[in-house]
Amino acid sequence: MLSIDNLSLSLGNNQYCFNLEASPERISAILGKSGSGKSTLLNLIAGFLKPDAGKLSWKNESLLGTPANRRPVTTLFQQHNLFAHLSVKQNIGLGIEPNLKLTSNDYQNIDHVLEEVDMPDYANNIAGTLSGGEQQRVALARCLLREQPILLLDEPFSALDESTRHEMISLTKKVIEAHDLCVVLVTHNMEDARMLNAIEYQLFEGQLIKN
Repeated sequence: MLSIDNLSLSLGNNQYCFNLEASPERISAILGKSGSGKSTLLNLIAGFLKPDAGKLSWKNESLLGTPANRRPVTTLFQQHNLFAHLSVKQNIGLGIEPNLKLTSNDYQNIDHVLEEVDMPDYANNIAGTLSGGEQQRVALARCLLREQPILLLDEPFSALDESTRHEMISLTKKVIEAHDLCVVLVTHNMEDARMLNAIEYQLFEGQLIKN
């Protein structure tokens, strides 16, 4: 269980206070317009922002003293953040080894996650030659390789065309269920949340309100 208890932060004139309990049993979707604070919440969970007060814990262990690179968290962003000149397997490998000193076991694991995202023959393709949907699949495979129990989804489908978006949502749902991941999705698109069968929360004036 990911537990957020009165996690508060002041950013300029904006005041945020979040309360949320998320578990692998159901995706938690945070709905709100641009600038409402959705990404602020994800950044607090990931450790990129430090709260002013409150509690944040995973399985009853506080995460507040844990640096971002050691938290049990990985994020799938709207922009896939791939290096266009590197191969698919290199981009995925960066998720675990920034210097790309990968072992034979690492390459086997990369092949496995590529199977999971239905791209088993793409390991040596250059990322810049892929379509937007294919690049997002590679980004999802990179998240899977990190084997973290908490997956944050930061509007990952909004830049895709309608057909590709539906395919990616279906694939993401399958992967989440297969790995029993605890997922927090932020989106401005209610349809995305409902296609993922998520519990919906509205972010309103810095507060989360359950629909």
